[in-house]
Amino acid sequence: MPEDMPQENSRGKHITAIAIFVLALTLSAAAFSQTTAPDPKSVPVVDGAVGPCSADFIVTDSTGAAVYAAKINVHIAYRFGSFHKLDLEVSTNADGKARFTGLPDHLKRGLTFYSSEGDRTGESFDDPAVTCKAQFTVALQKKTQ
Repeated sequence: MPEDMPQENSRGKHITAIAIFVLALTLSAAAFSQTTAPDPKSVPVVDGAVGPCSADFIVTDSTGAAVYAAKINVHIAYRFGSFHKLDLEVSTNADGKARFTGLPDHLKRGLTFYSSEGDRTGESFDDPAVTCKAQFTVALQKKTQ
């Protein structure tokens, strides 16, 4: 009978090790599944990484109220012959704010920013050679047909 004892002891150790492993997996899965919601007040930032300039936006509706989740798009053609192209998009936070950084400071045609939310749109223009740190307040208007 003493010959059976080491096998039972070994089997008990394996079961304990498996139980600890399953418990660790369960706890780590629970830790990963708990995601924190993004802060609706933090200003979303998109970095183009092609220059030192920036553009800050406050997007409002026709009454001046902040517009949440408005999309702001910009197409950038830069460097020699404007052969390098970059399309960027950012959405506004609960305060209607958003920001682009890393914009080029020398462009042939400047930058046109297109803002939209639902059936409302707005447009802003900047020449970064003149205003490298631009600030815009865009009032979205219903699209005309």
